Amino acid sequence: MTVAAKDNSLPRRVLKKAGLALLTVFVALCLASIALQRFRAMVGWTTHAVAEVNIAGRTVAMWKPAGPSPPDGYPVILFSHGLAGCGTQSIFLTEDLAQAGYLVLAPEHHDAGCGPRHEGALFAKLATVQAEATFRKPYEWSEATYRDRGADLEATLDAILTERSFDGVPIDSNRVGLAGHSLGGYTVLALAGAWPSWKDKRIKAVLALSPYCAPFIRKGDLRHLDLPVMYQGGTFDFGITPSVRRPGGAYDLSSSPKYFLELAGAGHFAWTNLNKSYQPIITDYARAFFDHYLKGTDNPDPLGRLTARPWPKDVDSLRYSLQ
Repeated sequence: MTVAAKDNSLPRRVLKKAGLALLTVFVALCLASIALQRFRAMVGWTTHAVAEVNIAGRTVAMWKPAGPSPPDGYPVILFSHGLAGCGTQSIFLTEDLAQAGYLVLAPEHHDAGCGPRHEGALFAKLATVQAEATFRKPYEWSEATYRDRGADLEATLDAILTERSFDGVPIDSNRVGLAGHSLGGYTVLALAGAWPSWKDKRIKAVLALSPYCAPFIRKGDLRHLDLPVMYQGGTFDFGITPSVRRPGGAYDLSSSPKYFLELAGAGHFAWTNLNKSYQPIITDYARAFFDHYLKGTDNPDPLGRLTARPWPKDVDSLRYSLQ
């Protein structure tokens, strides 16, 4: 009598497929974990606590200045975050400016959705936030668009300038600068006078990082900012930098003194915590700009070193006009 041998090939195939499936899931989880860590870093997560204060009913991230106080107090820089971002989205920059001797304040706008205070809420915010006007139709924007963002910065500034010091930090009300990324760039340019009705004459210098500025090209007043402005953009920042760079764009229309720094290979989020590659060059130019125009540093002139050729690594192009 012949006895048929038991066929174990099917169970082996099943086990093999199951093992491959588990390995795939494990790899996917690892990649997702890495991606999540990078994403959380991008949108405001920090490895250490950042001081938060309530100013004029607004939550504001604060970095106190390092170094001895100047005779007239420390200069002040307000930072405006991007759409669904937060005050700590560019902490590498805000911390650097504080270490350079600036009181740095970053209020949360109503669309804020990142950082520890908004844990688990960012994706919901991104899914539900509705722009007041579409970014694809800048001709629909007006001086009323996102006016609340400008009000946040003005209310913060109003509150801290009521005294000669804030939270124990002596401040100089005559040396106030603004910095903003993306929609925050729109906000700070508007306060500089790109929307005339927003213009705050207390502002002495503006740093616009990959700023959404198309509405100002069509109907704003960049020609009469009458204060120093530095634009920063990237060759891979396809949605925004072309509107700064092109002939007749934001840089061309802006009054002098003005600067336009374009970073080779940088995309829109190079000015957030996500991409460490460009952080040193971004902070170098930002610090030099504010040191020159808010502190009056000119011996040696930090901007002169950075505008002279050969340009530092990662600088694709640099344009400036002093008068």
